[in-house]
Amino acid sequence: MPSTNTPRVGRRTLLTGASAALLAGAASGCSLQVRSRPDPTIGADTLQIAGDKGNPTFTANFNPFQANARTSVGLIYEPLILLNPLDGSMDPWLAADWDQSDPSSVTMTLREGVTWSDGTPLTADDVLFTFRMLKEFPANDLKGVWGHLDSLEADGSRIRFTLKGSDSPAVGILGATLIVPEHIWSDVEDPTTWRNEKPVGSGPFTLASFTPLQYSMDRFADHWAADDVDVEHIVFPAATGELDVVTKGYDWCYSFMSDVDATWGAANAHNRHWFPPGGIIGLHPNHDKAPFDDLDVRRGLALAIDGDAVGQAAAEGYMDEAGQTGLLLPNQEDLLDPSIPDKGIIAQDAKAAIASFEKAGFTHDGSVMRTKDGDPFTLAITTANGYTDWLRAVQEVQRQLGKIGIEVTISAPQAAAYEAALSDGDFTLAVGSSNGSDAYQGYANLLSSEYYQPVGKTSQNNRIRFRDEEVDDLLRRYRESVDEDEQTEIIHGLEQAFYEKIPIVSLYYGGLWGLYNDGRFTGWPDAEDPYTAPQTYGSSPLKVLTRLRRAGKESAS
Repeated sequence: MPSTNTPRVGRRTLLTGASAALLAGAASGCSLQVRSRPDPTIGADTLQIAGDKGNPTFTANFNPFQANARTSVGLIYEPLILLNPLDGSMDPWLAADWDQSDPSSVTMTLREGVTWSDGTPLTADDVLFTFRMLKEFPANDLKGVWGHLDSLEADGSRIRFTLKGSDSPAVGILGATLIVPEHIWSDVEDPTTWRNEKPVGSGPFTLASFTPLQYSMDRFADHWAADDVDVEHIVFPAATGELDVVTKGYDWCYSFMSDVDATWGAANAHNRHWFPPGGIIGLHPNHDKAPFDDLDVRRGLALAIDGDAVGQAAAEGYMDEAGQTGLLLPNQEDLLDPSIPDKGIIAQDAKAAIASFEKAGFTHDGSVMRTKDGDPFTLAITTANGYTDWLRAVQEVQRQLGKIGIEVTISAPQAAAYEAALSDGDFTLAVGSSNGSDAYQGYANLLSSEYYQPVGKTSQNNRIRFRDEEVDDLLRRYRESVDEDEQTEIIHGLEQAFYEKIPIVSLYYGGLWGLYNDGRFTGWPDAEDPYTAPQTYGSSPLKVLTRLRRAGKESAS
């Protein structure tokens, strides 16, 4: 499910024909059993990843500032700071350290001894060039860094970023920027269209070979952390459907898989999976449309729905019910306000739900919920066509609300039309994904009035059209603070607001669908050692590739 919008192996691959029959047979316990048959030509030092989906073949695009770039650009180009997708924590990367004693500026010190893959030293000039290029070509500024940044300058290896105002969360946005070499990119006429087919990066891997059906990468022996990288080669095949993943001996994949133990797990004795939470799946009301501008109506929905049952129906029991705090648990357990009961879980209570609707002016005759006008209360829930887990979630919500006399209809436009409807406010109630590893950013993206646009005007954030002065004040205070204890106190206030004002109705956690094989490599992130997310995209692979060890070797710490 779309916890993030980052390209990856299919959100939820839909199987047809023989592929579906084979996996269905394995899952049902039939005599037919799907087994993994690894490629015998792949050596013990090589990692095979189903992490870059072809459509059905690859295009050589290694420009890290284009949305359709190959996923592996994150192993070729590096950020200043490595962000953990599980809990938002930050590790030094190209920046050896940073300081933000003032919420309106950040100073970073570059790591010594870093070189580009062609042997040229990486310097502060490369960092200045990268950021200034993003300003000159805003189409490449995918993360919107210049919405936060006013200017930057260097003094030796120290780089000072002056922000547009008090903006303490900006350090993560600036730090996540991938740095490119000035001596290569300064000669590019238009970096918004350049594919960068022969990339020169600073990352731990370099491009070795490329075909439309498969490409490979080699370990960069002069990388600053090369001693921590035990994988010599990586292979990215284009064939990454579920049947390919199960049968072709992949070491690592990111994909939801139905009945994972009987499919992926049964195919190979070394196949494992870990599905930590990566977002909150919930009902997103349009606060500019009645009756969902009424808190008592939103509370009535929250009380009427059993989120655990919805999650069981949608995600096959893989994911837990999400509390009404906006936090990902257990990832962000250290931020949880202990005064919020039951970690924010709102227990299903039909009588209390009916009472809340009645407080909003509705009536209930014992079987039918009626609006203030006396009409039967019907509501339409919008989801995206093809998101089969979300459809099952809506169907379970439909069943539960029917028990208190609310009729639910389902609208399922194509994914692009669904996204456009939410961005333009052309919906009343929708299934959506929100929040994430950065607690502040999750609240801000969902709730800040800064992003508010009236229905009919496009907004990529705060698509629920929520406005609240108390929440805005908490978000402002957080931006102005660099004290961790004060920031935690403010996050507690945002949790309380999320719990009491019910901007969305939280249902269950969206998963990060990590599949891996520990037969050739060990040291994978899992529930016992959750050092990063098990995803094959974004910043996680940099962390994972420095922790993996060939089977039989001691895992890196």
